[in-house]
Amino acid sequence: MRTNPAVPPSSAPDPRDTAVESERDQVSQNIEAVLEFYTREEQKISRSQRIMERISCFIGQPVFLGIILLFVALWMLVNEGLHQFGMVEFDPPPFIWLQGIVGLGALLTATVVLIRQNRLAKLAEQRAHLDLKLTLLTEQKATKLIDLLEELRRDLPNVKNRHDPEAAALKQSMSPELVLATLDERSEPDEPGEVTEDAGGDEQTANTAR
Repeated sequence: MRTNPAVPPSSAPDPRDTAVESERDQVSQNIEAVLEFYTREEQKISRSQRIMERISCFIGQPVFLGIILLFVALWMLVNEGLHQFGMVEFDPPPFIWLQGIVGLGALLTATVVLIRQNRLAKLAEQRAHLDLKLTLLTEQKATKLIDLLEELRRDLPNVKNRHDPEAAALKQSMSPELVLATLDERSEPDEPGEVTEDAGGDEQTANTAR
């Protein structure tokens, strides 16, 4: 009677490989979320906005500066050549028409750049809000972890229970309103009528000397 050969037991998955795959999945999800965010923002751009941004990108290249310098040089050379040949110049010095064209071009360039900068500023503001939300969420999670660790330390019989003032302070969740109020207080300039302690001491010393 023939017996079937023993089937080798299936090898258990390595925990390290599982952790690496889980980390890769999280990184992929974060990257996809960021790409979806930028894709949604790109879809919101209108056709006129896209044209303006393409013009703005072209204006920001060094070749645009070369075109401007070449145009100005040709304009001046053509007028000078007409003058040398005794013909009527279409824009004699001080080149009033050239100045008007350059001024109009500068106005249009500034407007196009500002249009693009406004959209980028709005996008940066949205990213800043997202960063703030993620920071507050991370702070809340860290506070909860500290609270759980402190509770575990109190419950373990083989760990000495002691008061840790730093851990107790870190367990308190940060208040965004308090942080903003503190920043506002520090950013406000001192009023002209306010006198510091050192200044007051000097003033008192001066009065005593009198």
